[in-house]
Amino acid sequence: MSATLEASQPVLPPLQIGRHTIESPVVLAPMAGITNRAFRRLCRESGSAGSDLGGASGATSLYVNEMVTSRALVERSPETLRLISHGPEEHPRSVQLYSVDPATAGAAARMLVTEDRADHIDLNFGCPVPKVTRKGGGAALPWKTELFRGIISNVVREASPYNVPVTVKMRIGIDADHITYLDAGRIAEGEGAAAVALHGRTAAQAYSGQADWSAIARLKEAVTTVPVLGNGDIWSAEDALRMVAETGCDGVVVGRGCLGRPWLFTDLAAAFAGTTARVQPSLREVTETLRRHATYLVEFYDGDELRGCRDIRKHIAWYLKGFPAGSQVRNQLALVDSLQALDDLIGTMDLDAPWPGDPAEGQRGRAGSPRVVALPENWLKSRKLDDAQREQIAHAELSVSGG
Repeated sequence: MSATLEASQPVLPPLQIGRHTIESPVVLAPMAGITNRAFRRLCRESGSAGSDLGGASGATSLYVNEMVTSRALVERSPETLRLISHGPEEHPRSVQLYSVDPATAGAAARMLVTEDRADHIDLNFGCPVPKVTRKGGGAALPWKTELFRGIISNVVREASPYNVPVTVKMRIGIDADHITYLDAGRIAEGEGAAAVALHGRTAAQAYSGQADWSAIARLKEAVTTVPVLGNGDIWSAEDALRMVAETGCDGVVVGRGCLGRPWLFTDLAAAFAGTTARVQPSLREVTETLRRHATYLVEFYDGDELRGCRDIRKHIAWYLKGFPAGSQVRNQLALVDSLQALDDLIGTMDLDAPWPGDPAEGQRGRAGSPRVVALPENWLKSRKLDDAQREQIAHAELSVSGG
């Protein structure tokens, strides 16, 4: 299941985020509809049998749940409470908040820490989705420096007495003419953030083109007292090693690269420990992981098998990338409605097929194309909020669904 082991010196020391020591300096990026409790459990367990990899384990990374809106959390939306749920094996328990309002962000943080629902809070200032940026949130928000400062300040103030570190994830800026990351990094550091993570793209790029890792290097030069993490175009452990070498970042944040590859975190732990061994599963091992993922999703949805199977459908093409599975089987797998139907279809495949190598590597998920960023009216005219924008963002979180 892995290549030959060659021991060496660790590439990076453990990542320190506040009081938490993350042995493998790797963070799972929050992804909507992906990084729920079921997927996070799978990523941790996929590395638990890493004896061929010098004991490397995915369990040594930091796993952040998918973004939830502060308002929905404060209002105790049942689906939001499901999204922030953690398994007993999860530590630190990480929750990512989205907010456009400092007061609501502070209230959400207060709820998380006083009710012991999180050990780490991450703040989302990187989402490029139009329904988020249109409200002034996500990657659009750092443009308004005082609003950005206010959200971080309020969350840190609520979390600090409970020794819960707060981190910030952001993008380079809104577009090439409206760059925000250096100012944002310094503000976050000054307001007490325990780490800052940078996705090397603008909101206008979405996930298209190539991430600009040189921006991560510049942020590392500007932010000197807390860890700087790099994100963007990490499809393999070798990409992560190259990012660290090129930028000097203190750790990496991995998003789309782990889609259909929860064992990537084992590879990353091995790579940062200085070993060259990598997980290379056969189709049998991949489908066993896929099946376990489906089971965990059913559990996540309180035993609702149909809902769990509907959720696993989007993962199937990622798991099977590069393997010899005919279009008919792939199409049928994309329609599974029960665990038995999934088992039956898996049983028709050539499970002895070995890891396909290069065909299974590379980009995963949709890249999309560059676009004009949807923003509130007159958002770019000034880095301060005007009265109309202040009124708009006060109601913005009400219309951002999905947690």
